[in-house]
Amino acid sequence: MATNNPDFKSFAAFYPYYLLEHQQPLCRALHYIGSSLVLVVLAVIALTGQWSWFWLLFLVGYGFAWIGHFFVEHNRPATFKYPFYSLMADWVMLKDFLTGQLKAKLAQATSEKVAAQTQLNADL
Repeated sequence: MATNNPDFKSFAAFYPYYLLEHQQPLCRALHYIGSSLVLVVLAVIALTGQWSWFWLLFLVGYGFAWIGHFFVEHNRPATFKYPFYSLMADWVMLKDFLTGQLKAKLAQATSEKVAAQTQLNADL
């Protein structure tokens, strides 16, 4: 959705941008699946000692998310420009979904973007 790539000075400033890049519920669902599978793979590795399966963490974690971006959202994953903030945001978004906070945070991020665009248009 967002077309510019601002520089963020904090995770708190980044997270609304991240949410706006995940407007489609299917894209978010694919992220949740990938994140959940990361936990499953970690558990299997820890229980079996099969450290050769470590590469699966990246495949399931990023694979599902990138499918969501390229084929559902039709945008570029934030991971490419903001790898650390993006990784943190994946888990915060999952937490917000599981705790019922996501809808309100998406609405707030959207209203902040609309307000910023309205102000920009007024300044022109």
